[in-house]
Amino acid sequence: MRAITFAEYGGPEVLQLSEVPVPEPGAGEVRVAVRRAGVNPLDWKVRKGVMSDGTPLKGPQIPGYEVAGVVDAVGDGAEFSIGDEVFGWSSEGAYAEFALASAVTRKPADLSWDDAAALPVAGETALRVLRLLDVKAGEVLLIHGASGAVGRFATQAAVELGATVIGTAGQHNLDEVESLGAIPVRYGDGWPERVREAAAGQAVDAVFDTSGHGVLPASVELRGSTERVVTVADPAAFQLGLPFSAGEDADRREVLNEILGYVKRGLRIAQGTSYPLEEAAAAQVESEKGHPGGKLTIAVS
Repeated sequence: MRAITFAEYGGPEVLQLSEVPVPEPGAGEVRVAVRRAGVNPLDWKVRKGVMSDGTPLKGPQIPGYEVAGVVDAVGDGAEFSIGDEVFGWSSEGAYAEFALASAVTRKPADLSWDDAAALPVAGETALRVLRLLDVKAGEVLLIHGASGAVGRFATQAAVELGATVIGTAGQHNLDEVESLGAIPVRYGDGWPERVREAAAGQAVDAVFDTSGHGVLPASVELRGSTERVVTVADPAAFQLGLPFSAGEDADRREVLNEILGYVKRGLRIAQGTSYPLEEAAAAQVESEKGHPGGKLTIAVS
């Protein structure tokens, strides 16, 4: 099968279109004929070796964690049938014609392949951090990067919870943030004062940083405390004594079904460019530049 592989850490040039064996599903796994693979910042961070802690690659790897496609083969104990349309997390890399997966759920017929591939990472991250922050109805939640994939999901989920959401974004995304139910605030110089004005005298009860743009010190000042300030994007958290949430909920299948609940209630997903498999390097380059304007995906078939 065709797959994107990399055998050494480095820039996008290490990604190669290769012929590799079709994988066989193990117990509890399915093999998915991939329609779409989601592109995430973690993909290029792994490719660059940022997540390796100095450990060299043991062999070629296939990037990609989010997968949407059709079940092609079923391992022992997997609760799916050949032909089921599914989405979720790939076990061994999604930038390929076939991928193994155990943490998937059935895709509704009216959910597009692109939207299905956009949901797992952003949805799991948003819901995990909202639980960590213990956001409640009536509270004020500041979300940095409210127009990004994680920020959009978190904004809509927090509004559904009954929170007042103040969302920072670039000037060209402010109308979109407002349409999600948040109070939009332009990021950049002076953003803390603009947040105070948007809060209209209310305290900021919690802060969720999805942007990683150096907003943590001023966010702590706005909160008046390091409590209930969480980032998923800024390593400065470690020096500031703040949580850097990079884990995952244990039961991914349960999380996927929770995400589907939001989809059924009208969750809005923004799509960016869908790249063919052979242009996966370009997709990662766009992701690394930031501000793609929507979810980036790899169209495999």
